[in-house]
Amino acid sequence: MHSLPTRRVALTLLAHPDDAEILCAGTLIRLAEAGWEIHIATVANGDCGTTMYSREEIARIRQAEGIAGAACIGATYHCLEEPDLNVVYSQETIRKTLDLFRAVAPTLLFTHPRHDYMIDHEQTHLLARGAAFGYGAPNSSTLPLLEGSAIPWLYYCDPVGATDPYTGEVVTPSTYVDVTAQMQRKAEMLACHASQREWLRAHHGMDEYIDAMRRHNADRGREVGAEFVEAFTMHRGHPFPQHDLLAELFGGHWQTVAP
Repeated sequence: MHSLPTRRVALTLLAHPDDAEILCAGTLIRLAEAGWEIHIATVANGDCGTTMYSREEIARIRQAEGIAGAACIGATYHCLEEPDLNVVYSQETIRKTLDLFRAVAPTLLFTHPRHDYMIDHEQTHLLARGAAFGYGAPNSSTLPLLEGSAIPWLYYCDPVGATDPYTGEVVTPSTYVDVTAQMQRKAEMLACHASQREWLRAHHGMDEYIDAMRRHNADRGREVGAEFVEAFTMHRGHPFPQHDLLAELFGGHWQTVAP
Protein backbone atom coordinates (compact mmCIF):
# COMPACT_ATOMS: atom_id res chain seq x y z
CA MET A 1 0.00 0.00 0.00
CA HIS A 2 1.37 3.39 -0.98
CA SER A 3 0.93 6.50 1.13
CA LEU A 4 -2.13 8.54 0.17
CA PRO A 5 -1.72 12.16 -0.95
CA THR A 6 -2.04 14.86 1.68
CA ARG A 7 -3.57 17.29 -0.85
CA ARG A 8 -7.00 15.94 -1.76
CA VAL A 9 -8.46 17.90 -4.69
CA ALA A 10 -10.30 16.15 -7.52
CA LEU A 11 -11.03 17.82 -10.86
CA THR A 12 -13.05 16.62 -13.83
CA LEU A 13 -12.30 18.32 -17.13
CA LEU A 14 -14.91 17.05 -19.55
CA ALA A 15 -16.41 18.51 -22.68
CA HIS A 16 -19.99 19.41 -21.79
CA PRO A 17 -22.30 20.12 -18.86
CA ASP A 18 -23.72 16.75 -17.67
CA ASP A 19 -20.71 14.69 -18.85
CA ALA A 20 -19.40 14.38 -15.28
CA GLU A 21 -22.82 13.40 -13.97
CA ILE A 22 -23.06 10.63 -16.56
CA LEU A 23 -19.49 9.35 -16.51
CA CYS A 24 -17.99 9.71 -13.04
CA ALA A 25 -20.36 11.36 -10.56
CA GLY A 26 -20.63 8.25 -8.39
CA THR A 27 -16.88 8.29 -7.86
CA LEU A 28 -16.95 12.04 -7.20
CA ILE A 29 -19.59 11.43 -4.53
CA ARG A 30 -17.38 8.82 -2.90
CA LEU A 31 -14.46 11.22 -2.95
CA ALA A 32 -16.58 14.01 -1.46
CA GLU A 33 -17.77 11.63 1.25
CA ALA A 34 -14.10 10.91 2.02
CA GLY A 35 -13.38 14.61 2.47
CA TRP A 36 -12.00 15.52 -0.94
CA GLU A 37 -12.52 18.95 -2.50
CA ILE A 38 -14.36 18.49 -5.80
CA HIS A 39 -14.27 20.64 -8.94
CA ILE A 40 -16.39 19.90 -12.02
CA ALA A 41 -15.21 21.73 -15.15
CA THR A 42 -16.36 21.74 -18.74
CA VAL A 43 -14.63 23.13 -21.80
CA ALA A 44 -17.83 23.87 -23.74
CA ASN A 45 -20.85 25.84 -22.57
CA GLY A 46 -23.50 23.55 -24.08
CA ASP A 47 -24.83 26.15 -26.52
CA CYS A 48 -25.86 23.58 -29.15
CA GLY A 49 -27.73 21.23 -26.82
CA THR A 50 -31.21 22.41 -27.76
CA THR A 51 -33.90 22.50 -30.40
CA MET A 52 -35.80 25.29 -28.61
CA TYR A 53 -33.50 28.09 -27.44
CA SER A 54 -30.94 30.51 -28.83
CA ARG A 55 -27.26 29.81 -28.20
CA GLU A 56 -27.15 32.46 -25.48
CA GLU A 57 -30.29 31.21 -23.75
CA ILE A 58 -29.29 27.55 -23.65
CA ALA A 59 -25.76 28.43 -22.50
CA ARG A 60 -27.24 30.32 -19.53
CA ILE A 61 -29.60 27.44 -18.76
CA ARG A 62 -26.85 24.85 -18.94
CA GLN A 63 -24.49 26.88 -16.76
CA ALA A 64 -27.20 27.04 -14.10
CA GLU A 65 -27.76 23.29 -14.45
CA GLY A 66 -24.02 22.64 -14.12
CA ILE A 67 -23.82 24.75 -10.99
CA ALA A 68 -26.87 22.99 -9.52
CA GLY A 69 -25.51 19.52 -10.28
CA ALA A 70 -22.16 20.32 -8.68
CA ALA A 71 -23.86 21.89 -5.66
CA CYS A 72 -25.58 18.56 -4.93
CA ILE A 73 -22.25 17.30 -3.59
CA GLY A 74 -20.72 20.59 -2.48
CA ALA A 75 -18.57 20.84 -5.62
CA THR A 76 -17.53 23.92 -7.59
CA TYR A 77 -18.48 24.21 -11.27
CA HIS A 78 -16.19 25.84 -13.85
CA CYS A 79 -16.64 26.44 -17.59
CA LEU A 80 -14.01 27.51 -20.13
CA GLU A 81 -16.84 28.94 -22.26
CA GLU A 82 -15.95 27.40 -25.61
CA PRO A 83 -18.87 26.83 -28.03
CA ASP A 84 -20.19 23.32 -28.63
CA LEU A 85 -18.77 21.52 -31.68
CA ASN A 86 -15.84 23.97 -31.70
CA VAL A 87 -13.58 22.58 -28.98
CA VAL A 88 -10.02 22.64 -30.31
CA TYR A 89 -6.53 22.13 -28.92
CA SER A 90 -5.32 25.66 -29.59
CA GLN A 91 -3.12 28.25 -27.90
CA GLU A 92 -6.19 30.01 -26.46
CA THR A 93 -7.85 26.90 -25.01
CA ILE A 94 -4.50 25.62 -23.74
CA ARG A 95 -4.03 28.93 -21.90
CA LYS A 96 -7.53 28.71 -20.38
CA THR A 97 -6.94 25.12 -19.29
CA LEU A 98 -3.54 25.86 -17.75
CA ASP A 99 -5.06 28.76 -15.81
CA LEU A 100 -7.82 26.47 -14.51
CA PHE A 101 -5.29 23.90 -13.36
CA ARG A 102 -3.16 26.56 -11.68
CA ALA A 103 -6.22 27.81 -9.78
CA VAL A 104 -7.36 24.33 -8.71
CA ALA A 105 -4.07 22.37 -8.49
CA PRO A 106 -5.73 18.96 -8.77
CA THR A 107 -4.36 15.86 -7.11
CA LEU A 108 -6.71 13.63 -9.12
CA LEU A 109 -8.02 14.30 -12.63
CA PHE A 110 -10.79 12.71 -14.72
CA THR A 111 -11.23 13.34 -18.43
CA HIS A 112 -12.39 11.71 -21.65
CA PRO A 113 -10.44 8.88 -23.30
CA ARG A 114 -8.32 9.51 -26.39
CA HIS A 115 -10.92 7.80 -28.59
CA ASP A 116 -14.57 8.73 -28.15
CA TYR A 117 -17.66 9.21 -30.24
CA MET A 118 -17.43 13.00 -30.41
CA ILE A 119 -14.53 15.24 -31.44
CA ASP A 120 -15.27 17.70 -28.58
CA HIS A 121 -14.49 14.82 -26.21
CA GLU A 122 -11.25 13.91 -27.97
CA GLN A 123 -10.01 17.51 -28.03
CA THR A 124 -10.87 17.88 -24.35
CA HIS A 125 -8.74 14.80 -23.70
CA LEU A 126 -5.75 16.59 -25.24
CA LEU A 127 -6.35 19.75 -23.23
CA ALA A 128 -6.64 17.86 -19.93
CA ARG A 129 -3.66 15.63 -20.55
CA GLY A 130 -1.48 18.54 -21.66
CA ALA A 131 -2.39 20.72 -18.68
CA ALA A 132 -1.91 17.87 -16.22
CA PHE A 133 1.64 17.48 -17.48
CA GLY A 134 2.55 21.13 -17.77
CA TYR A 135 0.64 23.33 -15.33
CA GLY A 136 3.35 23.03 -12.70
CA ALA A 137 5.95 24.64 -14.95
CA PRO A 138 6.39 28.12 -13.44
CA ASN A 139 6.11 29.94 -16.77
CA SER A 140 3.07 28.02 -18.07
CA SER A 141 0.61 30.47 -16.52
CA THR A 142 0.66 33.92 -14.98
CA LEU A 143 -1.36 32.62 -12.01
CA PRO A 144 0.53 31.70 -8.84
CA LEU A 145 1.57 28.11 -8.31
CA LEU A 146 -0.26 26.77 -5.26
CA GLU A 147 1.60 24.85 -2.60
CA GLY A 148 1.34 21.13 -3.25
CA SER A 149 0.90 21.49 -7.01
CA ALA A 150 2.10 18.35 -8.77
CA ILE A 151 1.32 16.13 -11.73
CA PRO A 152 -2.02 14.52 -10.79
CA TRP A 153 -3.26 10.99 -11.00
CA LEU A 154 -5.06 10.89 -14.36
CA TYR A 155 -7.99 8.62 -15.19
CA TYR A 156 -9.95 8.33 -18.42
CA CYS A 157 -13.69 7.80 -18.10
CA ASP A 158 -15.44 5.25 -20.26
CA PRO A 159 -16.17 6.31 -23.82
CA VAL A 160 -19.87 6.50 -24.57
CA GLY A 161 -21.13 2.94 -24.90
CA ALA A 162 -17.82 1.72 -23.41
CA THR A 163 -16.60 1.01 -26.94
CA ASP A 164 -13.75 2.37 -29.03
CA PRO A 165 -15.53 4.14 -31.92
CA TYR A 166 -12.74 3.26 -34.34
CA THR A 167 -12.67 -0.48 -33.66
CA GLY A 168 -16.06 -1.18 -32.11
CA GLU A 169 -14.33 -3.13 -29.34
CA VAL A 170 -15.33 -2.80 -25.68
CA VAL A 171 -12.71 -0.87 -23.73
CA THR A 172 -10.99 -2.91 -21.01
CA PRO A 173 -10.66 -0.62 -17.96
CA SER A 174 -7.86 -0.66 -15.43
CA THR A 175 -10.04 0.28 -12.47
CA TYR A 176 -13.58 -0.31 -11.30
CA VAL A 177 -15.29 1.77 -8.59
CA ASP A 178 -18.44 0.41 -6.95
CA VAL A 179 -21.00 3.23 -6.92
CA THR A 180 -24.06 1.20 -5.91
CA ALA A 181 -24.63 3.19 -2.74
CA GLN A 182 -24.18 6.47 -4.63
CA MET A 183 -26.56 5.82 -7.53
CA GLN A 184 -29.52 7.72 -6.13
CA ARG A 185 -27.44 10.84 -5.55
CA LYS A 186 -25.80 10.42 -8.95
CA ALA A 187 -29.25 10.30 -10.57
CA GLU A 188 -30.24 13.44 -8.65
CA MET A 189 -27.17 15.24 -10.00
CA LEU A 190 -27.98 14.19 -13.56
CA ALA A 191 -31.62 15.24 -13.14
CA CYS A 192 -30.39 18.80 -12.59
CA HIS A 193 -29.65 18.89 -16.33
CA ALA A 194 -33.33 19.00 -17.25
CA SER A 195 -32.80 20.78 -20.58
CA GLN A 196 -31.03 17.74 -22.00
CA ARG A 197 -33.98 15.36 -21.78
CA GLU A 198 -35.85 17.13 -24.57
CA TRP A 199 -32.69 17.70 -26.59
CA LEU A 200 -31.67 14.04 -26.51
CA ARG A 201 -35.17 12.90 -27.32
CA ALA A 202 -35.31 15.22 -30.35
CA HIS A 203 -31.76 14.75 -31.65
CA HIS A 204 -30.77 11.25 -30.49
CA GLY A 205 -34.21 9.64 -30.53
CA MET A 206 -33.91 8.58 -26.88
CA ASP A 207 -36.04 9.37 -23.84
CA GLU A 208 -33.97 7.52 -21.27
CA TYR A 209 -31.60 10.13 -19.92
CA ILE A 210 -31.19 8.71 -16.42
CA ASP A 211 -32.10 5.11 -17.28
CA ALA A 212 -29.35 4.95 -19.92
CA MET A 213 -26.79 6.10 -17.35
CA ARG A 214 -27.97 3.49 -14.86
CA ARG A 215 -27.93 0.77 -17.51
CA HIS A 216 -24.32 1.52 -18.44
CA ASN A 217 -23.18 1.36 -14.81
CA ALA A 218 -25.12 -1.89 -14.37
CA ASP A 219 -23.41 -3.36 -17.45
CA ARG A 220 -19.99 -2.50 -16.02
CA GLY A 221 -21.10 -3.86 -12.66
CA ARG A 222 -21.92 -7.26 -14.12
CA GLU A 223 -18.31 -7.54 -15.28
CA VAL A 224 -17.13 -7.67 -11.68
CA GLY A 225 -20.18 -8.96 -9.83
CA ALA A 226 -21.41 -5.63 -8.45
CA GLU A 227 -24.71 -3.83 -8.97
CA PHE A 228 -23.45 -0.48 -10.28
CA VAL A 229 -19.87 0.37 -11.24
CA GLU A 230 -17.98 3.22 -12.90
CA ALA A 231 -14.99 2.12 -14.95
CA PHE A 232 -11.78 4.02 -15.64
CA THR A 233 -8.48 3.59 -17.43
CA MET A 234 -5.49 4.97 -15.57
CA HIS A 235 -2.87 6.96 -17.48
CA ARG A 236 0.56 5.50 -16.75
CA GLY A 237 2.83 7.59 -18.97
CA HIS A 238 5.99 9.26 -17.72
CA PRO A 239 6.08 11.15 -15.31
CA PHE A 240 2.55 10.56 -13.99
CA PRO A 241 1.91 8.66 -10.73
CA GLN A 242 2.11 4.92 -11.34
CA HIS A 243 0.10 3.31 -8.55
CA ASP A 244 -3.67 3.04 -8.82
CA LEU A 245 -4.98 5.60 -6.34
CA LEU A 246 -8.67 4.86 -6.95
CA ALA A 247 -8.09 1.17 -6.33
CA GLU A 248 -6.34 1.94 -3.07
CA LEU A 249 -9.06 4.35 -1.97
CA PHE A 250 -12.07 2.27 -2.95
CA GLY A 251 -10.94 -1.34 -3.29
CA GLY A 252 -10.95 -1.33 -7.06
CA HIS A 253 -8.88 -4.50 -7.55
CA TRP A 254 -11.57 -6.71 -9.06
CA GLN A 255 -11.59 -10.04 -10.82
CA THR A 256 -13.74 -9.87 -13.90
CA VAL A 257 -16.63 -12.32 -14.07
CA ALA A 258 -16.69 -14.75 -16.97
CA PRO A 259 -19.70 -14.19 -19.28
